[in-house]
Amino acid sequence: MAFKNRKLKRKFVTNLALVLFLNLLIKPFWILGVDRTVQNVVGAEEYGFYFALLNFSLILNIILDLGITNFNNRNIAQHSHLLNKYFSNIITIRLLLGVFYAVISLILAWLWNYQWNQIKLLLFLVFNQFLASFIMYLRSNLAGLHLFKTDSIISVLDRTLMIIICSLLLWGHIIDEPFKIKWFVFAQTAAYLITALIAFLLVLWRSGRIKFRFDRRFTMAILKKSYPFAILTLLMAFYNRVDSVMLERMLEDGNRQAGIYAQAFRILDAASMFALLFAGLLLPIFSKMLKQKEAIGQLTQLSFILISVPSVIVSITCAFYSKEIMELMYQSHIDSSATIFAILMIGFIFISITYIFGTLLTANGSLRALNIMALSGMIINVVMNFILIPRFQALGSAISSLTTQSITAIIQVVIAFKIFRFHINYKLLILLLIFASGVILFGIISNDLPYNWIVRMILMIALSFILALSIGLIKIKDLYQIIKNDK
Repeated sequence: MAFKNRKLKRKFVTNLALVLFLNLLIKPFWILGVDRTVQNVVGAEEYGFYFALLNFSLILNIILDLGITNFNNRNIAQHSHLLNKYFSNIITIRLLLGVFYAVISLILAWLWNYQWNQIKLLLFLVFNQFLASFIMYLRSNLAGLHLFKTDSIISVLDRTLMIIICSLLLWGHIIDEPFKIKWFVFAQTAAYLITALIAFLLVLWRSGRIKFRFDRRFTMAILKKSYPFAILTLLMAFYNRVDSVMLERMLEDGNRQAGIYAQAFRILDAASMFALLFAGLLLPIFSKMLKQKEAIGQLTQLSFILISVPSVIVSITCAFYSKEIMELMYQSHIDSSATIFAILMIGFIFISITYIFGTLLTANGSLRALNIMALSGMIINVVMNFILIPRFQALGSAISSLTTQSITAIIQVVIAFKIFRFHINYKLLILLLIFASGVILFGIISNDLPYNWIVRMILMIALSFILALSIGLIKIKDLYQIIKNDK
């Protein structure tokens, strides 16, 4: 595989390795250790109460950003000399958006008949979303400057701090009372505050002295450029996060059903975070390559292969061992959450595809096509949820999610191939088909082996990676050459 621009591709592969290592070091313990333990301690109903409110705050999260982060990432990657000017003005804009977001959230919560105990927790979740969004904006500056190592460390700092705080609360015996879900939210607040401060100082160091000011003309110009990103983020957040909100609002036992869905959704959410790392690296790299009119076909194919292999293995393995994984993680609602989990994890394959081709289209500025796609996805998801939730409850939401993810991913691939005039690589498609079939076969065979299920699952994963190497889907030699060549 010949690469014309080895430096950018080396930067992608080496920094992808770093960010994956850091996240594999921290986030599995967060998801499987702390977050899972919190749900087991407080119970499915109380956690479902929190989870539905969290997703409510995430749907409205776009008000905090209005597409500024994605716009800024792409813009700073192409025009790094504008960092000081943009940073000084955008901070003021984000503070104003934070106030607006809080007001809108509380008004909608009141209109949706949320109770006072829900609104009290929502206030802290709203503040947490403001901090999380601000951290993402600060990281977009680091990524836009191609400071990927620094960005990688910041990407796991908040979770690291949450692990420390929650571990003390859960297992440190520093408080005699039973663990409460609000403590979980307060721990997030503390971790986000510290991370935001550190990230702010890092960006300030690169930008130089700034002046907080509100420039009406600059603000209108930024919002005019960023609003297509905002619409896209809003629509995608809606069809990715509305499931638990609709479960909680539509059903009498909504909190419990949202809690069951949260059990199944947790690993998908964690896996999606790793897939998102690809997008975080690719957006500034694609943006710079497109501005310099460099061919992006080879990098697109490389990133697609690198994300497809693990996503297929993870998805199919989780589907085969869904019940065992749920039994390992939780204490109740195992059968219900296992079926939902298997369905949701198949959707991870399509989510991974979205993070490659959606990122490429975003870097290219193809926002109109992406927004039409996202609007279609939102309509499909909401309509299917209205139809399926009353009959199948949380399972109906899982079916809606898988359907939406698959349709929107295929649409993005078609759009990308049309815009960039990619040629269909039939050899690659055949190899992927052989690979996926092989992983399914390994799953069937492993289920019949007389070993502990964890041993069987590990064997299935190992054989799947060996298959990917043996059929040439992943070529270690090519990756080594990219990393080795610094010129």
